[in-house]
Amino acid sequence: MEEVASKVKDILVEKMGIAETEVTPDANLIKDLGIDSLDYAELVMEFEHTFDIRIPDEDAEQLTTVNAAVEYIIQKLAK
Repeated sequence: MEEVASKVKDILVEKMGIAETEVTPDANLIKDLGIDSLDYAELVMEFEHTFDIRIPDEDAEQLTTVNAAVEYIIQKLAK
């Protein structure tokens, strides 16, 4: 879990340009971190590439917080 959380944080900091201090488990990707719809699509694609998973559009809409994204990715990797 820690490895997934660390990679998600790295993606948000390095690829999205978000300050590391702002990336907390409860941070809302849109409201707190300021990710717009274009960035959101890019973020989902980055998750898919990094973790070698497929995230359907209907599932992507559920990734509202950093922790929700981490938990979703962990579930996908377990399958």
